[in-house]
Amino acid sequence: MSKNYETVIGLEVHVELATKTKIFCGCSTAFGAEPNTQTCPVCTGMPGSLPVLNKQVLEHAIAVGLATNCAITRYAKFDRKNYFYPDNPQNYQISQLYLPICRNGGVEIETKEGGRKTVGIHEIHMEEDAGKLIHDEWEDCSLVDYNRSGVPLIEIVSEPDMRNAEEVIAYLEKLRLLIQYLGASDCKLQEGSMRADVNLSVREAGAAEFGTRTEMKNLNSFKAISRAIAGETERQIDLLESGEKVIQETRRWDDAKGESYAMRSKEDAQDYRYFPDPDLTPIVVSDEMLEQIREKQPEFRTEKMKRYKEEFDLPDYDIEIITGDKHMADLFEMTCAICGQPKKVSNWLMGETMRLMKEKETDACDLRFSPENLAKLIALADSKAINGSVAKEVFEVMFEENVDPEQYVEEKGLKTVNDESALRKAVEEVIAGNPQSVDDYHNGKEKAIGFLVGQTMKAMKGKADPSMVNRLLRELL
Repeated sequence: MSKNYETVIGLEVHVELATKTKIFCGCSTAFGAEPNTQTCPVCTGMPGSLPVLNKQVLEHAIAVGLATNCAITRYAKFDRKNYFYPDNPQNYQISQLYLPICRNGGVEIETKEGGRKTVGIHEIHMEEDAGKLIHDEWEDCSLVDYNRSGVPLIEIVSEPDMRNAEEVIAYLEKLRLLIQYLGASDCKLQEGSMRADVNLSVREAGAAEFGTRTEMKNLNSFKAISRAIAGETERQIDLLESGEKVIQETRRWDDAKGESYAMRSKEDAQDYRYFPDPDLTPIVVSDEMLEQIREKQPEFRTEKMKRYKEEFDLPDYDIEIITGDKHMADLFEMTCAICGQPKKVSNWLMGETMRLMKEKETDACDLRFSPENLAKLIALADSKAINGSVAKEVFEVMFEENVDPEQYVEEKGLKTVNDESALRKAVEEVIAGNPQSVDDYHNGKEKAIGFLVGQTMKAMKGKADPSMVNRLLRELL
């Protein structure tokens, strides 16, 4: 008979920090450059080169630590983590083991049962990223791009406090929003600026001791993380049920195949032969520095949601959607400051904006249109200078190119035709050309008038006021 098992999960979350230059040198961190064009002797590990800490990296790390209720280490150091791999040009990674910058924090999440729990954070440490290995199957070789080498990271190490995929996603969402609101990272999983390694074990329900854990890598979406947790949980239970042992190892998840495979045995800290980095001085966090960072902490989502309810009187659903992304919330507030119509701004963001984002597979941080232009579009629609369908047409262009809607409407001749004599003439022609629909309307088929309105709008190239067209049709029929 099968036993009841409990899944135990802890996460190692790597976050790429939003700095213009790398952690120990002045090379650019911009995403998408040609391979090996953003490198120097420091980030490629050339002999004699010396690292210098980017102060902004330290400030971002402390800010994230404060937001996650961590204790800030006032005297911290960097250590060398020694390992040999082609994407690691120095043959060591500069990281923190003995004195990480943040410790003993936690964030509160909502559970699927509707309760709340705190996921503990063991530590947050700063480190440099490795390069990127590119495997060319056609040429049967591997290439290395060192542009990413030296890009600043923080690694957020949780306690093994999560018990299912829902709690993992809730925790990651909470971290993502906190870090986005801080401006410390854009946290784009698809670009690798937020990466999560899942440490997972299973044990009999009620057991005090943890089972043997494995580490799952190559997880670049929340869906992939959920599938990997389900797959690895099943794999470990199958092993235990058949009398075999789970091996402590690092595994790579293949989302396309829905399975994982072993990469290497899971190393412990001693395997990396850590020792203090001799080229970097200790970090001393003064009271003044800590207070300055604390004062710069933004209004986070929870406070923002409360304020939106009081200040803008929006429905809870609107508030939840808008505050779910920092850029979206900023866009909302800046547009409201210009036009003073929060509900209409909300409607545009939640309606057409979300539709086009889904259609074009973009994130809120990639939105191009300005608050000024969105406010102008709302004003054009309010004044009946353009009708609803034209407003949506203009918005689609604005979404792609951030055009000035006033200028665009003028250039394209899209203003609503309010000349009653011109509209009356168009309506008369539509009535004359559609005798069947006219008969249907006279026989009580109310839908027929909708068809006639549509035909009139078509004849007017969408530039008529639908309410005026409807009124004239009823008058003339």
